[in-house]
Amino acid sequence: MRIEEFVRQARQDRASDIHLVRGLTPRYRVDGSIREMGNTPLTGEDCAGFARELAGEEFTQAEAVGEADLALTVAGVRCRINLFRQQGVWSTALRLLNDHIPDLCELGLPKAAAEFPAYSQGLVLITGETGSGKSTTLAAVLNQINRNECKHILTLEDPIEYVYTPDKCVINQREIGRDTKSFAAGLRAALREDPDVILVGEMRDLETIETALTAAETGHLVFGTVHTNSAADSIDRVVDVFPAQRQQQIRLQLSMSLKAVLSQQLLPKVGGGRVLACEVMKTDGAIRNLIREGKTPQIVNAIQTTGAAGNILMDRCLQNLRASGVISEETYRSALRDQSQPDRAPSPAGAPRSTGFKRAF
Repeated sequence: MRIEEFVRQARQDRASDIHLVRGLTPRYRVDGSIREMGNTPLTGEDCAGFARELAGEEFTQAEAVGEADLALTVAGVRCRINLFRQQGVWSTALRLLNDHIPDLCELGLPKAAAEFPAYSQGLVLITGETGSGKSTTLAAVLNQINRNECKHILTLEDPIEYVYTPDKCVINQREIGRDTKSFAAGLRAALREDPDVILVGEMRDLETIETALTAAETGHLVFGTVHTNSAADSIDRVVDVFPAQRQQQIRLQLSMSLKAVLSQQLLPKVGGGRVLACEVMKTDGAIRNLIREGKTPQIVNAIQTTGAAGNILMDRCLQNLRASGVISEETYRSALRDQSQPDRAPSPAGAPRSTGFKRAF
């Protein structure tokens, strides 16, 4: 089979990812589980051919470093692709993206997320594991700004996944490694490019985080992603990047610029498909004080007691999804953060809508 055929079959079967590995039959991920999509094991020559076909002119560079990140349209489907050598042979991991950028209301996000496009400045973090739908959430937020505001949106992505069609906004999308050297370099340049809204695809190093905080403090609306599983963990991850002597200063900056943290995960849904579970932390005076004083363990309680403002803990969201029959007991228990109280009854207050991602991401 050719790459195009794999992608067509995966899209038809609602798969999120394709894996092509020497010695294995082609596999894809459906509703979070890896399944076979063919019955003929791939040879090393097959895998090298796929890599050459996908990388095109960039294959020589990929051979030199052993890996490559790409974003291509294959068989009419936008795909994010990683090529990598393992045991001297090429493998391919291919993520299928949505055909269109969904509306925020389609994603099953908490109501608080609908406020993100209206923020005029500050920092918003979208967090979660790889494959939790962060890119889709961000695309929906930015596209809502694009439809309703006259602004300049600048994105820094590795690679570019969703391609926006400018509506009321001017949009520039820069790809790391092709349009700019790094997130840090692109973000430094962004401050001279008159943006109103900046998307930083990954906030993982000191320079990128420092510049993002500066941008948020100086009147820009900055969206960034962090690979953490909760709002409190996100605060610690940002602060811990810095040396000890600078951490108090960073806590102060973060307490002043952070607007909200949305942590998300995609879970198997009863009857098929996947549903989005979220934790939301909007910062208020109490939470800002906890960030500034380094009391992140107390943030969990602060989120729990501010449900009326739109905040919700991940475990509370999971309890609501279990109570409404959207996820199974097994899924609930495996996804629960606080395993010490797995049977605590959920409260209806602050319950999110049970509708979620209708398709796998």
